Amino acid sequence: MPGIPPDIASRRRGDRVAGKVAIVTGAGAGIGREAARLLGKEGARVVVANRSPDAGNETVRLIASDGGEAVFVATDVGREESCIALVGETVRRFGRVDILVNNAAIYPRGTLVGTTIPFWREIMAVNLEGPFVLCREIVPLMVRHGGGSIVNVGSLNGLAGAANLTAYSVSKGGLLTLTRNVAAAHTRDGVRANYLVPGWNITETEKVVQAQEGHDAAWLAENERRQAGGRYSVPADAAYAILWLASDESIFVNGAIINTDGGAATLLSAPRG
Repeated sequence: MPGIPPDIASRRRGDRVAGKVAIVTGAGAGIGREAARLLGKEGARVVVANRSPDAGNETVRLIASDGGEAVFVATDVGREESCIALVGETVRRFGRVDILVNNAAIYPRGTLVGTTIPFWREIMAVNLEGPFVLCREIVPLMVRHGGGSIVNVGSLNGLAGAANLTAYSVSKGGLLTLTRNVAAAHTRDGVRANYLVPGWNITETEKVVQAQEGHDAAWLAENERRQAGGRYSVPADAAYAILWLASDESIFVNGAIINTDGGAATLLSAPRG
């Protein structure tokens, strides 16, 4: 599958985030793993936060094989005490937090009329409450050390909604509001918060979801040709943007929506006829 040009993907890494400490949630696969690896390659000490120890430790191994430094901290983002423990362990090991990537999310299908309160609360706990708790706990640390960067991984559904992803879409819309609230409240403190909108990544999990909805490999291949950018997204598309937002190269970017979707967002307002 086409993606980041090989000459970029194989480029020797430098020090774009050297000396910084980064927490990446949901770093056991996909965008989270790719972002964690890039941050590690560029000099950050990375805390890999993930529910699965096997997946999380594999990310740590990959970062180490790239010459970076990382540790795994078992984390359930949907539980406040787990988020607080993650921050505490990071500070115990490294003394600070400079970068927070709120990437962990769940996206079970559910229509408006089919959404129960327990279902709603489960999604909100992981997708919105967890990022809120991490921001609440980490922003004061960032302020104390002169600033930092928060990247909240959102969704196009958070901007436009989706009939079969009601709770998920609302959670991602709330994450955008949280992002802009943090940006507005703490810009003078040197803390930046931005909202990243990835494209459609066809992960192994997504393939299972699509199969459950009756979409086979042939359907996915045909649908790919109809994507705005001519292909599905790959994790590196978002990860390189996360790296930029985490680095001081984007020092004056705050409260922004950054799309890495090949132009899919432009279709939301495209004239129909």
